Amino acid sequence: MTTTTQRSRHLGIPIDRPAQEVYDYVSDPVNVPGWAPGLARSIERVDGQWVGESPMGRVVVVFTPRNEFGVLDHDVTLPSGQTVHNPMRVIADGPACEVVFTLRRRPGMSDEEFRRDAEAVTADLTALKRLMERS
Repeated sequence: MTTTTQRSRHLGIPIDRPAQEVYDYVSDPVNVPGWAPGLARSIERVDGQWVGESPMGRVVVVFTPRNEFGVLDHDVTLPSGQTVHNPMRVIADGPACEVVFTLRRRPGMSDEEFRRDAEAVTADLTALKRLMERS
């Protein structure tokens, strides 16, 4: 069954590291496989674009330009050619931060597909937390 009752979910995780450190790590596309294997298990620069090998196949990832606001929005072009915009932020919280990812429900996506996407994003955020707090 496909529904449209929930258009987006905000998935966040606190990280016990300074916001700037987390932002610097996540904003470098070369680090994507380390914190987001659900997005890309490997990534390389090909003809000026970041191309990753994902569980879905080859994807192109484009991050917003570096900025002072902690904005890490990124577009992912799927093997189908569809581009998905992913809002993401690093929000300072004293000496630590919170990373918030807004998961948007794509048209035609079932409840189960949306739930699986949320689980994948949560797993990636948890991997980021573990990695950053180990440093």
